[in-house]
Amino acid sequence: MNLAAVLSVLLAVCGDAFAQPSLRFNNDGTLKIVQFTDTHYKYGKKASHAATEMMDEVLEAENPDFVIITGDLVYSKGVREALPELVEPIVRRGLPWAMVFGNHDEQFDMTLPEMYDAMQVMAGCIMPPRPEGVDSPDYSVSLLGSDGSDRVVGALYCLDSHSGARVPGIGKYAWLTYDQIGWYRGESMMRTQAAGGKPVPSLMFMHIPLQEFSAAHGDPKNFLLGTKGENICHQAANSGMFASIKEMGDVFGVFCGHDHDNDFVTQYAGVMLGYGRYSGGKTVYNHLGKNGARVIVLHEGEPRLDTWVRLRGGDVINTTAFPRAAK
Repeated sequence: MNLAAVLSVLLAVCGDAFAQPSLRFNNDGTLKIVQFTDTHYKYGKKASHAATEMMDEVLEAENPDFVIITGDLVYSKGVREALPELVEPIVRRGLPWAMVFGNHDEQFDMTLPEMYDAMQVMAGCIMPPRPEGVDSPDYSVSLLGSDGSDRVVGALYCLDSHSGARVPGIGKYAWLTYDQIGWYRGESMMRTQAAGGKPVPSLMFMHIPLQEFSAAHGDPKNFLLGTKGENICHQAANSGMFASIKEMGDVFGVFCGHDHDNDFVTQYAGVMLGYGRYSGGKTVYNHLGKNGARVIVLHEGEPRLDTWVRLRGGDVINTTAFPRAAK
């Protein structure tokens, strides 16, 4: 079966798979995302208020079009009670939001399916319903054009990077599975075909960084803006997601969390690789100082973004663009 036939089958079977959820670019051709990460909220602990107070400040200052939390949301028992408290600053503003799980999210008194289902029905959450038998679904968000049509001009791919390695002797953290990579490739192919054969500029979000974050940092030719305060605790195996990103040609930025003392952005083979900013309070380790969030502004129809970190208290640091202007 040739590629065109494969795509036709995919479209026939999954034709509406990327119709929902969706966001729309603004009339000025921009879409602003706020990324919170590693909130490590502890239910009943005053130290956790630093997370929600910072979230309030950032959302008030930035007024984003979409909010994503990239994992390690709650870090104590009382998860069911903590989740509404954590997302209250987002819900109160009526903002669209979503999340991906981190490696610690399954450690307390709710399972991943229970957590996903509880959040999926909260106000503003745009995550799709969880398919039966799937603990933590990957999902994508279509970005629609500012002209008011159903034309898909971009996408956000949101993936579960899992927790501990499932194969002994290979390393500490899990990796994206071949099924996940195949899912991404199928979604990407459908969007490309729908756009007349041209890949639509897209981003990818996950908790644990790909191995290419380390490769990028190790190359002295690459820029690095921000702080690298600890080793990059990447996925233990390279299962090929980055190679697929390059082959598909749509994703030009990958953003993660996980390493609390890292908040840098860099690039590798023409793709921006970036950390969020640790968003929690003094409930786990953090040597960066003030907590904060990453802000990402996309430009309709272009593989281009602006990004910065906004800290609690209002300071804005590490503003840059991708691709970076030639010096």
